[in-house]
Amino acid sequence: MPQPLDLAAVRSFENLEFLARQLVEGFITGLHLSPYHGFSVEFSEHSLYNPGESTRHLDWKVFARTDKLFVKRYEEETNLRCHLLLDVSPSMYYPAPTHDKLRFSVLCAAAITTLLQKQRDAVGLVTFADQVELQTPVRSTSTHRHTLLLTLQQLLERPATPGRARTDVSGVIHTIAQQIPKRSLVVLFSDMLGRAPEEQTETLAALQHLRHQHHEVLLFHVMDRATEADFNFQDRPYLFEDLETGQTVKLQPSQIREQYQTTMRQYEHELALRCGQYKIDFVPVDIREPFDKVLYAYLVKRGKVR
Repeated sequence: MPQPLDLAAVRSFENLEFLARQLVEGFITGLHLSPYHGFSVEFSEHSLYNPGESTRHLDWKVFARTDKLFVKRYEEETNLRCHLLLDVSPSMYYPAPTHDKLRFSVLCAAAITTLLQKQRDAVGLVTFADQVELQTPVRSTSTHRHTLLLTLQQLLERPATPGRARTDVSGVIHTIAQQIPKRSLVVLFSDMLGRAPEEQTETLAALQHLRHQHHEVLLFHVMDRATEADFNFQDRPYLFEDLETGQTVKLQPSQIREQYQTTMRQYEHELALRCGQYKIDFVPVDIREPFDKVLYAYLVKRGKVR
């Protein structure tokens, strides 16, 4: 039976700050710097006065000292808008119903939702496989948070169906990128397993699409490293099933282990390298580690580089 959300672990993130490292735009006053300058909150800098501008914010003390006209500029603070993108394709249910990639991602998403709502930030959830399955509004209310947690709980209760839907990460990201009108934080949980190796290029192009629109992007690359990266299976015949197509193949792990490991290392290296080039936070995840340990370590690291 699926296990319920560990609310105690989720609530442990309530007092952590999850401030965006880059300027974000929001719709209510909150904790985050806006990319726009206003005249209502905290003094930022001076700019030379241009004839025709309002004289309301001239700094007369500076004028008395320098005999030059300067205008005070301020930075207003706004809340962060966060879009959680959750891959719910069949491969995310690997390796076991109560200990799979989806469960790990759901717990992290629930913790981030709680953390952001605590500091009055707006959160929305998108679930997808080959296309967007669910897309909620982006809101900051406690009622909305409760709705999101219920939705995440329902995902844990939904059984995996091999061949139900194949992953199309790139297509979904392009779709979402066109729908987000304001600078936001986009957090993606996915194993990044597509239909073919060449789709990696398309996925990276989609992530670049988000960055081109000045969104901050976090990619939690969720994997069961022992089997999906190291191919650590006993040396006996196995019948492997593709959860996204239902196709099966029988083989001896030792026959392909070395080649498989090399291919996966190249894939992960390229993914991390390109994310670094696009200034995307790349977080490799081993789902055999506790979700709160992984998330807390990332938040601490994130806080140090702000």
